[in-house]
Amino acid sequence: MTDLPQTQYAVQLVGPDELVLNKAKQVPKPGWHQVLCRVEAVGLCFSDLKLLKQFSSHVRKSEVVSGIDLDILKEIPSYVPGQAATVPGHEAVVRIEAVGPGVEDFKPGQRFLVQTDYRWVRTATSNGALGYNFEGALAEYVLMDKRIMTSPEGDSMLLPAGEELSGSAVALVEPWACVEDAYVSTERTSLKADGRMLIVADVDVAEDVLGSLLDRYGRPAAITWVSKSPPPAELGVEVSQAASVAELTDAGYDDVIYFGAAAEAVEALFAKVALNGLLNIVQCGGKFGRDVVTLVGRVHYGGIRIIGTTGSDPAESMEIIPQTDEIRPGDRINVVGAGGPMGMMHVIRNICQGVEGVSVYASDLDDGRLAALTKIAAPLAEKNGVEYKPYNPTKQQTKEAFDYTALMAPIPALVAAAVHDAAERGLINIFAGIPATVSGQIDLDAYIEKRLYFIGTSGSTLDDMKRMLAKAESGRLDTNVSVAAVSGFEGATEGIRAVESRSIAGKIIVYPACRDLGLVPLEEMNEKMPEVAKCLNDGLWTKQAEQKLLEMYGDA
Repeated sequence: MTDLPQTQYAVQLVGPDELVLNKAKQVPKPGWHQVLCRVEAVGLCFSDLKLLKQFSSHVRKSEVVSGIDLDILKEIPSYVPGQAATVPGHEAVVRIEAVGPGVEDFKPGQRFLVQTDYRWVRTATSNGALGYNFEGALAEYVLMDKRIMTSPEGDSMLLPAGEELSGSAVALVEPWACVEDAYVSTERTSLKADGRMLIVADVDVAEDVLGSLLDRYGRPAAITWVSKSPPPAELGVEVSQAASVAELTDAGYDDVIYFGAAAEAVEALFAKVALNGLLNIVQCGGKFGRDVVTLVGRVHYGGIRIIGTTGSDPAESMEIIPQTDEIRPGDRINVVGAGGPMGMMHVIRNICQGVEGVSVYASDLDDGRLAALTKIAAPLAEKNGVEYKPYNPTKQQTKEAFDYTALMAPIPALVAAAVHDAAERGLINIFAGIPATVSGQIDLDAYIEKRLYFIGTSGSTLDDMKRMLAKAESGRLDTNVSVAAVSGFEGATEGIRAVESRSIAGKIIVYPACRDLGLVPLEEMNEKMPEVAKCLNDGLWTKQAEQKLLEMYGDA
């Protein structure tokens, strides 16, 4: 431990839209339960940009409120909630550099892929995460505490990584795992057992409708009833009445059922849906007649789900919910923003998934990004027998109705357009993280009539990452196909701005060992670093190219 440097280079976010390169950030000494890791490589992510813009208002930058002994946090210098400066970066491969005296199961020199999402360490509306309220990997060294990075089940968030893969390939397992999680996640297809239900009825509700719903889909612990009509009798659940929705607790109800078709009533109900809650809209033959202000941001970050029926039976809505978020045989899949780093992964993943009869449409406004994507995707589509159709929607209109839409840009208008373009029983995956407080004008009449379903996930699970790491290590997945540029710390800030402007089509990998390296897109590699360019494979990043780069900076 005495050989550790006193200071390091680190990119710090010190306020909203304020990035600085700190060339003299203190290197922390690991405490009793802590490990200090040297960062080999870290990918830049659109989520870094969301943190950049929102800073302390980001749901994962807020204070930890539960899930661990809160006194532990006082012992962790890398815990930086709220207004405290943080180090972003969560797509990382690291090596153990030093361990605290109480750490016996980690040794210096071990190499790990980092799972940065501490889902059991809760903030008010989300969870703690490395690169947010715990300092991340855009630094030469990152400090982690075993008590934080070990799940209640005893699983470590450090996944052993072999030496066969490049640092970039290991680091990029994280975003590929986020893509995988967006499809393999399961949906709640029943009422929440022992949950809290809110029923708001602007029309008369048939006596047997609610009883039948509870018999089929489970009983909550309690029901709150808001209506001019009295609640049905003998539901087998405690029912309390409230005078109005306005007096009820926000985010207080796991299942919310609305009978009626008043747009303003639904708009008021979104705030009442709890984390991972379900809003069931029963129109009883009515229509809203206008777009409804819908909290689309909470689909991704709050895990809420919206279902509905044009009829009078809420059980009809429940039948819409899919078991999983996976693509289905024969789906016409539209990836919106396909030319970007994450869009490319969605396109490649769905082409190679082996689901029969799918067709993949790749939509992007940038012809250059589409061309870069097609260079990789078209041969894979031919190999897998999948129809692949890239298109620029400003130049080429498609008349297809899509069974599955994956949205890569956090723009509510794209959600509204996806509803318009969806086929019957379509799934709309709000993959890009629209902030939880952001709403959009959505045609819920069409959404309900077509029996559509919004899905959205945030981050990835440990199992997702293990599965994708195994694919990468076995050679079944080359995560390096995503790499579009490399940099050291001197180019990291410019790299984040490139993510913001979408000026680089793929992923940007930062190598902390290459401190003074600026941002170098791969297409400029031949001009700027010809020795590294010789190691590319038909323009794609390789382990050999990474080794040559690190040799040039004395760290191979």
